[in-house]
Amino acid sequence: MQRYRTGLILMTLLALTQRSGTLSAQDKYSLKVPGGLAFSEFKGYETWQVISISQDGPLMAVILGNPAMIQAYISGIPGNKKVFPDGAKMAKVHWVPGKMQVFPAATVPTVQHDVDFMVKDSKRFGDSGGWGYAVFEFDSTTKRFRPGTTSDTPPQANDARCGFACHTLVKNRDYVFTDYGAR
Repeated sequence: MQRYRTGLILMTLLALTQRSGTLSAQDKYSLKVPGGLAFSEFKGYETWQVISISQDGPLMAVILGNPAMIQAYISGIPGNKKVFPDGAKMAKVHWVPGKMQVFPAATVPTVQHDVDFMVKDSKRFGDSGGWGYAVFEFDSTTKRFRPGTTSDTPPQANDARCGFACHTLVKNRDYVFTDYGAR
């Protein structure tokens, strides 16, 4: 009887441990910035086509586009002075660069820093050039995302219009900095 009770207690503890591990895993798609821009609007961004790569300050990045964004670039936007269509989306994933251990001449991404999103939606974001923005900082220790804030570098206004001030520099390119990389 004692063995049965001990076994039952151990199985219960194991089940609770496994369950709590599952419950502590983050659902990044439940996050959103004030103003309505949600991580879930970019579900699948990890498989989008590469637009370009960049290095801005100490971070390296890959800029990805959904099919609507890629098609707009192929059609000549923004160089043809047309605007990106509603539904065009971009994701910019930043990492801290480092040297590849097996080939030290190569610089490669190491620790993820954040992911930035842009979506063209003229109705929702008419007061920010038709674009909504979001920054989600990544904590490599906990493997969790959180919306960017004014205490981050660069500071984020923590709403869906957070990137508009910087992007006004490229108003004549429909607020998009990135060129489509040659293939």
